[in-house]
Order: sequence, then structure tokens, then C-alpha cells
Amino acid sequence: MDALKVFDAYSLRARLFPAIITAAPALAALILLISWKSFELSNATATLAIVVLLFAIADFARERGRGVERRLFANHQGMPSIVMFRRSDATIDSGSKERYRLFLASKLGRRAPSAEQESADQGAADTFYEQCGVWLRQNTRDTKKFTLLFTENVTYGFRRNLLGVKWLALGLNALVVGICVVLLWRISWVLETDQGKRICVVLLVAAAHAAYMLVAVRASAVWDAGRGYGRELILSCEAFLTAPLPPKKAARAGRDREDRAAKSSPE
Repeated sequence: MDALKVFDAYSLRARLFPAIITAAPALAALILLISWKSFELSNATATLAIVVLLFAIADFARERGRGVERRLFANHQGMPSIVMFRRSDATIDSGSKERYRLFLASKLGRRAPSAEQESADQGAADTFYEQCGVWLRQNTRDTKKFTLLFTENVTYGFRRNLLGVKWLALGLNALVVGICVVLLWRISWVLETDQGKRICVVLLVAAAHAAYMLVAVRASAVWDAGRGYGRELILSCEAFLTAPLPPKKAARAGRDREDRAAKSSPE
């Protein structure tokens, strides 16, 4: 069975891909420095090591990513969907948010906080917004219907988990570079050999990998992705507010409109 089939679409992109990026220099070293001309015990061991390494890092990335998330939300006074639902945030226009509050209040069976109540007790209002987010997440799991929301969620999960293993990635990178430097020092007189060229390729991969991890993997990028997901989560209310009526209700609504039109027409 293909190992990738164990992962669903989210896990593949948001958990396995960060693990592959984290282990990229180590994977390059295993692939390039081991002979694959014939499948021997060393090849089987290397293949098993790659699979186990990726699964272990993917699980670790998920755990560390949650820690990143907790710190990020604490630094920004709440998760993005809660922050953007507040009346003090202008990411989504106030009229649309009021419609969404009333809709979600009807689904939750409770009253939405007024502007005065929110101003007096932001914590209580945030509790309501948190419950709104839970309802929306539970009711937007259809990835085909909510494709954009799913894409934003994957982007957020990928960046969050990758930031969680940033220092592990740089540590593995440094270990691989150290091993390659020792190997180059031992065979420096035959650098032009295939083995020497492969080591140089691994070093180039390690350099590009380190640059990417240091420059691109940042907390601000994770927060931006989180806001993108939070915004789409709130806007998903539109799909429920504009959803077509079931056939029986639609027919009844049509008859009601006809009756109202007949009553209002002049004799």
C-alpha cells in the first residue's frame, strides 16, 4: 500500500509536506549518497528510514504546530475568526457581520450580543463568536462545496506546522552539512568523482533549505494565513443564507407570492 494513501487531503498537504520540507537535506543525502543500482539491505533500510522519518516528523509537526497556534492566538488576543467577528475589526463590513450574527444566533439558540453588550463585556461576546466558529467548522466540512475555505485551511495548517518544526529542520540541516563536510574533507583529492559531486548537490540543497526556513517560515506568515481562513469561515455564512429552499418549501413560497400578488392587483 502506498504510504501517501494513509493521509487524507488535509494531512497530506498540511502535515506530510512540512515533514518532507523539514527532512529535505536528510532525504537528499539518503537518496544521493546511497547506491540504488541494486536493491540490497542498505536500500531497504534507507527506504524504511525515510518512511518512518516522515511519519514521525509529520506527527511531531502537528503537535508543535498546535503550540505555535496557542502562542499566536495569545499574542493577537484570540483566534482570527473571533478577532474579525468583533465590531472593532473592519476586515468584514459591519452590515454583513450583523446578518451573520443573527443567522448564527438562530442556529445556536441564543441571543447575539448587541454593540453595547460587546463593549461592556468583550469576553462574553468572544464566547459567542467562538461558538459561532465551532458551528461553522462543523457545517462546512464538505470540501467540494467549500473549496476556497478548505484551501485556506490547508495553507494555514501547512504554515503553522512548518513553523512548529522550524528549528528541528535547521538542526537536521546542520547535521547533514557537518557529515558532508567531513566526507568532502576525506575525499577532497577526488572531488571530481561522482561521490564528490553528489555531496556538493546535497550541500546546495541544504543551503537552499536553510535560506527558505530562515526567510519564509515566520509567525507573521502563519497569522496572515490564519486570517485568510478566518475570513472565509465567516463569509461561509453566505452559503447558508442564500441556500435554495427544499422543493416543497420553494413551491409553497411560490404559491404565497402568487396569492400576495393576486390580492394586491387592482380589481
